[in-house]
Amino acid sequence: MPVIKPDAHEDTRAEKILVVIGIVVLAFNLRPAAVSIGPVLDEITRGLGMSPTTAGVLTTLPVLAFATFGALAPWLARIAGAHRVTLASLAAVVVGLGLRSRVDAIPMFLLLSLLALAGMATANVLLPSLVKLHFPHRVGLLTSIYSTALALGLTSASVFTVPISEQFSADGWRWGLFAWALTALVAALPWVALIRHDKSPEDVPHTVTLGDVARTRLGWAMAAFFGLQSLQAYSIFGWFAQVYRDAGFSPATAGLLLGVITAISIPLSFWVPSIAARLKNQSLLMLGLIAFYPVGYLGLIFAPVAGAWLWAVSVGIGTCTFPLILTLIGLRSRTSAGTAALSGFTQSVGYLIAAIGPFGVGLLYDVTGGWTIPLSALLVLVIPQLVFGLMVARPSYIEDHLQR
Repeated sequence: MPVIKPDAHEDTRAEKILVVIGIVVLAFNLRPAAVSIGPVLDEITRGLGMSPTTAGVLTTLPVLAFATFGALAPWLARIAGAHRVTLASLAAVVVGLGLRSRVDAIPMFLLLSLLALAGMATANVLLPSLVKLHFPHRVGLLTSIYSTALALGLTSASVFTVPISEQFSADGWRWGLFAWALTALVAALPWVALIRHDKSPEDVPHTVTLGDVARTRLGWAMAAFFGLQSLQAYSIFGWFAQVYRDAGFSPATAGLLLGVITAISIPLSFWVPSIAARLKNQSLLMLGLIAFYPVGYLGLIFAPVAGAWLWAVSVGIGTCTFPLILTLIGLRSRTSAGTAALSGFTQSVGYLIAAIGPFGVGLLYDVTGGWTIPLSALLVLVIPQLVFGLMVARPSYIEDHLQR
C-alpha cells in the first residue's frame, strides 16, 4: 500500500498569476497539432500523395502519442520536474509543427507530426497534476479556465487553418499548419520562468504510481470512459471536415461546421467543470451530455445537409464529456501525486482504446465508400461510453481505493 502524503506547496500572488497564464497558454496549444490536420486533410493527402489508409494513420497518431508518451509523463516529471518537462513538451510541439510543414516525404511528415503530438500528449497528462499542485482547493475553477482555453485553441485550429492556407497560393496548407508552431512558441515563454519551481527535490511527490492505479476498479473505469470519449472526439476532429465536404459543402464551410462542433464546447468547457465540482455525484450531468451524441449522429446519417448546423451543435455538446472527465481526474484524487498517476493511467490506457477510432473510421470509409457505416459505428459506441461514464460519476478517491 503506497504512503499518501498531502501536498505542501505555497505560491506567492505573483507566482500564482504566472502559473495561471502558463496554464492558459499551454492549454490553448494542446489541440492544434492534432485538429489542424482535419480541415486540410484532402490538400495534405493530395500534396504528399497519401493513400486513404495512410491518411487514417495520420489521424490516428494523436491517440497513439497520447497512449505512449502520456504513460511516460508522470515518470518524466518525477525525475526532471513537472515544469521542466512541460517546457520541453512545448519545445517539441514547436519543432514538430514547424518542420513538418516544410517536408515532402510522407515518413518524415509522420515522424515530425509524432514529435509534436508527443509534446502535446506529455503536457496534457501533466496539466491536471499542475492544477492540483498549485491550486488544490480550486480544481473546478482552474479546470474550467484551462479547458476553456483548450476549447479555444481547438476551435481556432478548426476554423482558421483553412483561411490561413487560402492566403497562399501553392501548398497553402503548409502555412496553415505552420501558424500553430508560432502560437506554441509564444506559449513556451511563461514556462521558461516557471521551471524554477522544480528546484525542490520533488516538485510533485509521486507516491502513487501507474501500477498502483492499475490495481483499482476506479482506474480502469476512468481509462475506459476516457478512451471511449476520446475515440469519439478524435474521429470527429479527424474526419468530420471530410464528412461535410463529401456532403457537398465547400472546404471553408466544412471547416466552419467543424468549428461549430468545437466552438460550442467553449462556453460549456467553462460551465461543466464548475458545475461538476459542486456536485457530489455527476451522473445526471454525464447522462445529459452523452445524450446529445445520438441526436447528432442520426441527423448526419439521415439529413447531413438540411440539419448540418443543428447536428454540429449536438455533436459539440456531446464532446463536452472531455472537460467533465478532466475535472473528474482532479476530483477522484486527494493529492497531486494521485492526480498525476490517475491522469497518466487514464489517458495512456484511454488513448490506446481510442486509437481504433480515427483509423477505424477511415478504414470503414475506405471500404464502404460512404459515411453511413462509420457514423453508425460511432453511434453504437455511445452505449458503453454511457455505462462507464455513470461508473466514474459516483464519488470516490483513488487514494482510498489503494488504501483498501
